[in-house]
Amino acid sequence: RIDKDTSGLLVIAKTEEAMTHLAKQFFDKTSKREYVAIVWGNIKDDEGTIEGNIGRHPKNRLQNTVFVDDEAHKGKPAVTHYKVIERLGYVTLVSCRLETGRTHQIRVHMKYAGHTLFNDERYGGEKILKGTTFTKYKQFVDNCFKILPRQALHARTLGFEHPVTGEFMHFETEIPEDMKSCIERWKNYAKNQLSEE
Repeated sequence: RIDKDTSGLLVIAKTEEAMTHLAKQFFDKTSKREYVAIVWGNIKDDEGTIEGNIGRHPKNRLQNTVFVDDEAHKGKPAVTHYKVIERLGYVTLVSCRLETGRTHQIRVHMKYAGHTLFNDERYGGEKILKGTTFTKYKQFVDNCFKILPRQALHARTLGFEHPVTGEFMHFETEIPEDMKSCIERWKNYAKNQLSEE
């Protein structure tokens, strides 16, 4: 399954047997899933792993959150591996590989790491979280929000073992136009920023 307003690949089982087989692969962490996201801020490390148990937010039932230390038991273990694809000034384009599949995992883990997904309304990413106070910049970001009116998250690759043949299947889909346009705008903005400094 993928979240509402997340683009990309998902797999649908046509039989009960296939469903059981696929569910076991996701449970055993043998399936491969990679997402591409635009997140707020300039991520410090080129790659890393975010770990933190995820569970229902105690105050906001529509959100999930990370529970650590004494409260870790309130959530289920979750692991996200990330890699920076491109730094675009006030936002970063990242690749995320899921080791576990918790609800809203990338959205929750990235927020926990201080890099909320761009235009992720449910987790506060529809506000300007990084950047300048210039009106021109605010207009630029609002324009990006209009181009990409959803959280900037795309399920790019999916790999799993075929339930009948046992063959490993790998699927990939390119980043959709709305996200591409938003990335292009940030690229140009970052370029112009550098030339002005």
